[in-house]
Amino acid sequence: MYIANRNFKEDLMRFRTLPYFLLLITGLFSCNQLEKTKTIKLAHGLDVNHSVHKAMVKMGEDLKELSGGKLGLEIYPSQQLGTERQCLELLQIGSLDMTKVSVGVLENFAPKMKVLGLPFLFRDRAHAFKVLDGPVGQQLLEDGEKYWLKGLGYYDAGSRSFYTKDRPINSPEDLDGLKIRVMESVTAIDMVSGLGGSPTPISWGELYTSLQQGVVDGAENNPPSFYLSRHYEVCKYYTLDEHTVLPDVLLAGTHLWKRLSTEEKEWLTQAVEKSIIYQRKLWLQSEEEALNAVQQAGVEIIRPDKSLFSEKVKGIYQQYETNEELYTLIRKIQETQ
Repeated sequence: MYIANRNFKEDLMRFRTLPYFLLLITGLFSCNQLEKTKTIKLAHGLDVNHSVHKAMVKMGEDLKELSGGKLGLEIYPSQQLGTERQCLELLQIGSLDMTKVSVGVLENFAPKMKVLGLPFLFRDRAHAFKVLDGPVGQQLLEDGEKYWLKGLGYYDAGSRSFYTKDRPINSPEDLDGLKIRVMESVTAIDMVSGLGGSPTPISWGELYTSLQQGVVDGAENNPPSFYLSRHYEVCKYYTLDEHTVLPDVLLAGTHLWKRLSTEEKEWLTQAVEKSIIYQRKLWLQSEEEALNAVQQAGVEIIRPDKSLFSEKVKGIYQQYETNEELYTLIRKIQETQ
């Protein structure tokens, strides 16, 4: 860093003086000797007020305590290092250590994950956690390792529902002709198409402007994301059809994982587990706060007949019947009690 921040020619002239060169090398060596904390860099796309970010802050505190200061966490929120897709790519090449992404984005890198994005797959939150924290969820996390992505666990991201600018969605028919923003997810695209809407992939960071300018007529997400993104300033109708329970996934690059000792892996694993428990508690509170806040801001909350939506997308499941591996996963999820 010292050399990079100085004029190269000036430094070159100084290096001709041996004492200066030795002083510089000694200084750098001393800094490395004094540096005892191994820093793990974690990036994500959410606001600092989001429950996920708060859980990551706690993870950093716990990691420092568990490791006696030998491991530290450096967090980059709000897409500072790129979109979720870009962060995954940085993980794969080893330029970033950890990230959090939605399963909807992750399915483009670890294909089996797409089963979690199927509409109306989970009966309720309890069923979802039973699956995610059980053998099926673990199997899906482990499957990512062949793509240089080490799955560490699942954060709660609630249920996703539609919000729109100019007209309420009371039934699937109301989606006809509407451009709905979706993640870069084949499963999400198929779902919106199946319900009669026109799916339009747009990055999360560009969505507010896209809604303002009419590039899309609406989007779909969970209550805290709808609120913290301030999309409620543009969209005044929120339909709680809860079509998907799409978790967030905490990941480390396999490049990082291979560099960690057995003891360091244990410290990180423990800190992650603590953060997941903490985040899930925060999530329930943030969901309620978000719905109250958007209502006070003039958003109409609509609670439709969900069966109208679930019936409309049953055909999506038929596409998986010819894929024995994925269909087996779906059956295991549905049969989990």
